[in-house]
Amino acid sequence: MENKIKMLIAVGAAVTANCQPCLKTAVSQAQGTGAEEKEILEAIAIGRIVRKGAMGKMDRFASTLTGKDVGSSDKCPFGSTEEEVKEWVEQDDQCGCDRS
Repeated sequence: MENKIKMLIAVGAAVTANCQPCLKTAVSQAQGTGAEEKEILEAIAIGRIVRKGAMGKMDRFASTLTGKDVGSSDKCPFGSTEEEVKEWVEQDDQCGCDRS
């Protein structure tokens, strides 16, 4: 696997883990491998989606344990089919960032 791909994975993983020092290092190293700004922003967006899905599942689990609704728990944002995931990945602006 190319170093650039590894570092883009690290960017998304850092966002998912809510690790600010990890994200700072991963973004810097991704830039050092030639990753473009758009690629880094997409990796961040993917990390946010994974984090949101995990957060929703944790909310549901906590609600089950306590018998109380501890938060809104939407379905996993990836959707339920491979086609929905492909559609999301192929969008031009997954993160909603203003890149201009």
